Amino acid sequence: MADTFNYRIDHHGSLVRPAELTAARAAGDPEALRAAETAAVKEAVVFQRRIRSTVVTDGDYPREDFRSAVLDNVSGFRRTDETDADGLTRWVAESLPKANGPLLADWAAQLADLTVIAPKASLPSPAYLAATTFQPGHGPSSARELGEVLAEIIHAEIELLVSRGVRLIQLNNPLLAGHLAVDPAAPGALSFEDVLAVEALAVRLDERPEGVRIGVSIGHAAPAAVDRAAAEHLYGEVPADRWILPYDQGTGAELDLVRALPEDRDACLGVVDASVAALEDIDAVMARIDAAAEVKDLEDMAISPSRGFADVATRPLLTAEEQRQKLVLVETLARYCWGNEF
Repeated sequence: MADTFNYRIDHHGSLVRPAELTAARAAGDPEALRAAETAAVKEAVVFQRRIRSTVVTDGDYPREDFRSAVLDNVSGFRRTDETDADGLTRWVAESLPKANGPLLADWAAQLADLTVIAPKASLPSPAYLAATTFQPGHGPSSARELGEVLAEIIHAEIELLVSRGVRLIQLNNPLLAGHLAVDPAAPGALSFEDVLAVEALAVRLDERPEGVRIGVSIGHAAPAAVDRAAAEHLYGEVPADRWILPYDQGTGAELDLVRALPEDRDACLGVVDASVAALEDIDAVMARIDAAAEVKDLEDMAISPSRGFADVATRPLLTAEEQRQKLVLVETLARYCWGNEF
């Protein structure tokens, strides 16, 4: 796609929180927290420009975790004392959700005032939220019904974000990769077909202004073996412009995820492991990228870390300095791939 280069050096959105912000959140003073969030977001913009990222996010600094843009601003969910296998606090949908205002658009507008680079926004996907918050006997009659209502809320937010100047929007569904396995994970609350229908509702746009891209992240790791037919079905049914794919282990399954992509879809390859401090060997990563370029036009690709660095604010995967080194490595790899054109 002609303007993919605008977003060659990508990241998932969640960055390691500065100590001052973490302390302000723990203190519990709303006014002090808002001031700390605003100051931290300004610093995050400067940081991203210094490392020459071609996307700028608010680092998820105003949020507890990658789901919070929805869970904090949409009624109908109840927070529990339980955690899931990933250590995320469990929320339960007790009624059909209703948005209480913008989810991310106000922060995106602030970002737009801080940089000439069009901001990026990341949201949890509606299918992911429905699959993880639906509980039989509580509120919605089915996970599919819950997912469809969430899809409408997120779709409306995407339209609002675009109107506020956001040009790259990423929906995160860490469960999607499991559906693409030759031996798929148990479907849980949503069948694969339900997942596709719900995600498609969220990403549809009748008109896309110049440069707008909507991407979907399928998870942090590829399955051991990919069902190519399932992957092709996913890409065909969900009209996302960009697919954010795990690509940091050098497995055949990772390459199969790229092989299944239609020619008219962009790919963002997560080429460095955001959960391990050790830096990857440049030659080894370039060999993996070269393999992808044999099955997908390099001009329709971007690169990024494999996941967010702090999808949960209090559990960063790396230190701030280790994060910086990983992001600088992504920038270096991008210049190996595409020169200095961005």
